[in-house]
Amino acid sequence: MTDDIERLAPAGLAPPGGHYSHAVRHGALVITSGQLGVRADGTHTADLPFEDQARQALTNMLTALATADAGAGDILKVTAYIVGVEHWPRFNAVYREIMGDARPARTVVPVPELHYGYLVEVDAMAVVRS
Repeated sequence: MTDDIERLAPAGLAPPGGHYSHAVRHGALVITSGQLGVRADGTHTADLPFEDQARQALTNMLTALATADAGAGDILKVTAYIVGVEHWPRFNAVYREIMGDARPARTVVPVPELHYGYLVEVDAMAVVRS
């Protein structure tokens, strides 16, 4: 049933660039769409260093989750898509910085390219604790 699926539109994110929601909630489960390093005002960070793009993408992911009252400690799984496996250690360092003590399951997938020339995209599944 789609009646109990809530489509979330976080105020702190630029409007979606396509036909999707930034996050969807069903019961206690929250799933985000892939988040690029797009700033809240819609400007891009694809021309900035990898670390800046990763920080913005992870911040966007957390902003999408916050709309459902979920935070880093509520995340069950993160998937990160990075252009070039050589960025893996740099992603891991930024991820550790942003996620703090949270250590959800994670998959890092090297890919040949991402939309708008970005080097990193992340999505997450989290649980809302009442």
